[in-house]
Amino acid sequence: MAWKDNPSVSLAAATSLYTREAKRNLLEKGDAMIYAILALVLLVADQVVKYLVRAQIALGESIPFIPHIMDLTYVKNTGAAFSILREHTWVLILISAVVVVVVGVLVQRGFFRGRLGLTAAMLVMCGGVGNLIDRVAMGYVTDMFQTTFMNFAVFNVADCYITVGVVLLFVYVLFFSESTPKEVEPHADRDLPGDGT
Repeated sequence: MAWKDNPSVSLAAATSLYTREAKRNLLEKGDAMIYAILALVLLVADQVVKYLVRAQIALGESIPFIPHIMDLTYVKNTGAAFSILREHTWVLILISAVVVVVVGVLVQRGFFRGRLGLTAAMLVMCGGVGNLIDRVAMGYVTDMFQTTFMNFAVFNVADCYITVGVVLLFVYVLFFSESTPKEVEPHADRDLPGDGT
């Protein structure tokens, strides 16, 4: 006997499906709130560190931070990584805004799933927004971390977010983007046990 001939069975199936959907939506909303709070904390941390560097360290001055590894050096960077596009701040503002919007749209459309994908997207967006705030508000990005054991560009907290986020994105796309299990939808036309007819 088909399920439509047994109202009690069809009602139970519909109730079960509705319950699963409600639980999944609740979990997704809870996860979204957690990621939003974490993103806000990371963004505030980036801006606070930059403010403290501008307030406590003279431009171009270096102070010891981690012996033999890293100093804090206040640098105004009007370009991107390694100071490229130094004289084209508006181009960097546009690129940063586009990257943040694109990643946000991909998150909204469900391209990034699971903790790894969402964490990677969140880090890239936090880093992009953090440096974008600097460029729009001051016309330059505040950099402060300078390695002492090797010759490397001075960078900041937002750059760390972007670097880690991009690495995680590569790992996610290469190994996990197609492995997200898909929910099996119930077959409405499947016959359920009945009275033997």
